[in-house]
Amino acid sequence: MASRALRSRSLAFVSKTEMKIEEKPKIKRLRTEVKYEEEANTKGDWQPENWRETLANIEKMREKRDAPVDSMGCHKCSDETLEPEVYRWQILVSLMLSSQTKDQMTHAAMARLREFGLTVDHVANTENSILEKLIYPVGFYKRKAEYLKKTARILRDDYDGDIAPTVESLCKLPGVGPKMAHLCMQVAWGQVTGIGVDTHVHRIVNRLKWVRKPTKTPDATRIALQDWLPQELWRSINISLVGFGQQTCLPVNPKCQVCLNKNICPSSKYK
Repeated sequence: MASRALRSRSLAFVSKTEMKIEEKPKIKRLRTEVKYEEEANTKGDWQPENWRETLANIEKMREKRDAPVDSMGCHKCSDETLEPEVYRWQILVSLMLSSQTKDQMTHAAMARLREFGLTVDHVANTENSILEKLIYPVGFYKRKAEYLKKTARILRDDYDGDIAPTVESLCKLPGVGPKMAHLCMQVAWGQVTGIGVDTHVHRIVNRLKWVRKPTKTPDATRIALQDWLPQELWRSINISLVGFGQQTCLPVNPKCQVCLNKNICPSSKYK
C-alpha cells in the first residue's frame, strides 16, 4: 500500500509539472561505458613557464566567485541537511547530469528531482519515462535517466543505499567517468583523489600550455596536469578554472582583452 501511495504521489507530481519533450537530433558523443584505469603519477622537474603568476591572476579575476559554477555547481545542488548518504547520492546525481550540460540546466533539473524525492530507493523504483520528464532538457536526458535508475539499483543492492566510496568503484557505475569520480570523492567524501577536468579545464590548460604537449581528451589533460601541479592545489583548481572558462576564457572569442594574463598567455591575441 505504501509503494502504491508513493507511486500515486510521484505520478501526480510529474503530471503537475509535466513538460513538453521535443526529441533532439541524435549526437553520438556520449560513450555508454567509461573504464577507470590506474595511472602512475611520475612527477618530474618540468613546470610551465609563469604558471604561478598566471594562476594568481586567474584567482584575482575570480575573487567575486560569481560564475555559474559558484552558485550552481555540484556542491550547490544537494541538501546538506539530509542524511549523509542522501546528500552524497545527490552530489553524484548532479555530476551525472552535468555532462555536456550547462550548470544552469543541471541546477534546475536537480531542483525538480529533489522536489520529486531524490533518494536511491525512490529513483530505483521510478519509471524511466518519469525520470526523463524530470531531467529534461539536460543533454542526453534519455540515456542519463537510464543511467540514474541503473546506478540507483546498484547502490541499493551493493552499497546499502550509499554511493561507492572509491574512484575505481565510482567509475564502474553507468555513465560515471574519472572527472565525475574525482569531483564526487572531493565534494561527497571530502577526499582529494585527483583533479576534475571538464571541457573548460581541458581547454584552458591547453591554451596556457600547462601540458608538455597538447592533449586530446580531458582525462589525458588530468594525468598531464597532475604530473606537475602541486597536490595542495588539486582541490581548488577545478572550480577556479571552470569559472574562469565560463566568464573570460570562453570556448569561442575568449575575452583576452580584459584578461590579466593577456601579456603572458601563450594563446593571447593581445600581447
